[in-house]
Amino acid sequence: MHSPSAGRQADTFPVTDDRSALDAVARRLTCPHCGAAPLQRDARSLRCPRGHSFDIARQGYVSLLSGRRRHRGDDAAMVAAREAVLGGGHYQPLRSTITALVAEHSPPTTRLVVDLAGGTGHYLSPILDALPASWGLTVDLSAAALRRASRTHRLAAAVAADVWEPLPLAGRTAGVVLSVFGPRNTTEIDRILTADGIVTLATAGPEHLWELRDRLGMIGVDPRKADRLRRAFAGFSPIAGETVRWRLAVKHDEARALVAMGPGAHHLDLGQRDQAIDALPGLTGITAEIDVAVLRRHR
Repeated sequence: MHSPSAGRQADTFPVTDDRSALDAVARRLTCPHCGAAPLQRDARSLRCPRGHSFDIARQGYVSLLSGRRRHRGDDAAMVAAREAVLGGGHYQPLRSTITALVAEHSPPTTRLVVDLAGGTGHYLSPILDALPASWGLTVDLSAAALRRASRTHRLAAAVAADVWEPLPLAGRTAGVVLSVFGPRNTTEIDRILTADGIVTLATAGPEHLWELRDRLGMIGVDPRKADRLRRAFAGFSPIAGETVRWRLAVKHDEARALVAMGPGAHHLDLGQRDQAIDALPGLTGITAEIDVAVLRRHR
C-alpha cells in the first residue's frame, strides 16, 4: 500500500544541510506495512505516522521488508567476491560510462537517485559526485551489501527491500533509477520515477565473460533478452545507449571472484570450477561486454 498523497509531495529537499542521508531520504520513504508517509527519525529507528517502527542497523541501513520476499539476497561470500572485482578496478569502464550517461541525461530537477538491487553502491557513488544536488538510495536484499552501501558516500542511504515487491518509496520521487545487472520491476520503476525521470539499465552482452562461461559450462546470455527488455519497457523510449566492451586481465584468484560474484556461482561444483580456472594461463584475457541504455517515458 502507498499513500496517494505521498506521490504529490514537492521534491525539494536540499543537500546543503547537516542531516544524514537517511534522515533526508526518509521524507520519501513509505511504510511497507500500511503505506503511510513520510517516515521520521526517532533515535535509532524510523517510524511511520501510524506507529510502525523500523530499527536502524549499527552500520546505518534500515530494513523496510514487509515480510514477503522471493529471494534472500547475495550472501557474504558473493559480496566479498564482487568487492574484490570492483575494488580492483576491473569494471571501471562500465562505471565511468554509467556515470557519464546519467550526468548527461538526468533531469536538472533530480533530487533523488535510486539504485535498485544496487549492492554496495559501487555505481551510485560516482553519480552522486556528479549530481551534488541529489541524495542517493541503495535498495537491496543483502545485509552484507547494505552494510557497505550505507557507508559508501555521505549522500547515500541504504534500505533493505525486495525490488519485486512494491517499493517503500513515494510515487514520482526519483529523478534517476539505476538497474545494473539487477531484476527490473517495471511497474514500480514507472511509479517512482518523476515525470521527466530516466531509468538507466546495464545488462550483459552476448560475449560477456564468454571465455569463463565456455570453460565452466555457465549459463549464457539469453538471445531474446533485448526483445524482453523492449516489451518490459514498452512505455519508454531510449534516449541514449552504448555497448561497453573491454578486456579484463585477470589472475586465477580474480577469475574465481568473477565467477563467485554472480548468481551462476550457486550452480557450479567448486572442485570443477577451481580445476578449470587453474588450467588457465597465469594472466588471462577475459571479454567484458555490457549494454547500457538510458530510457525516458514516451512523451
